[in-house]
Amino acid sequence: MAAESGARKQKVTEAVAVFHDVSSLEAAVDDLRKAGFERGDISLLASEDSIERKLGHRYERVEELEDAPDAPRVVYRTRASMGESEDLIIGSLTYLPAVLAAGTVVASAGVVAAAITGTAIAGALIGTVLARWLDERHANYLSEQLEHGGLLLWVRTRNKEQESAALRILADHSGADVHLHQLPAEPAP
Repeated sequence: MAAESGARKQKVTEAVAVFHDVSSLEAAVDDLRKAGFERGDISLLASEDSIERKLGHRYERVEELEDAPDAPRVVYRTRASMGESEDLIIGSLTYLPAVLAAGTVVASAGVVAAAITGTAIAGALIGTVLARWLDERHANYLSEQLEHGGLLLWVRTRNKEQESAALRILADHSGADVHLHQLPAEPAP
């Protein structure tokens, strides 16, 4: 029982900031990553629908959720990482059929290869449409957050040095209401 009460007392420290434009947020995240913060340590407020499902209500301003331990979050994805995902989608829908086409040219005098090449082109078109949809969805998500007062960013810290670094980086990139807070540690599985 003593171990259980000790586990309940453990806290996680996070740096918190609200950004009023995407470029400042992205610059801060880039510097946080350069300073050694892991991708999983950096999170944003989840979508309005996720918040309503989890908390049972909508919110007016992001400031209402800055220090809420149960506010739903998503791991922040930079435009560059989203571009890598899009490239993977488009590449996977075109690369495999293209490789198959190259291998079957000799075996089938080109008839099957032409069909597979057509499939690769169709795959590329589908991949492009899907990538554009992902871009639009991400842009809508960011706009939704900005309409509620800004982009709420949390950065999990593990020691005093990381706390200082996170606070400095967030403030250097025009983060508003930059501060530390403590949350209950997540229970071990």
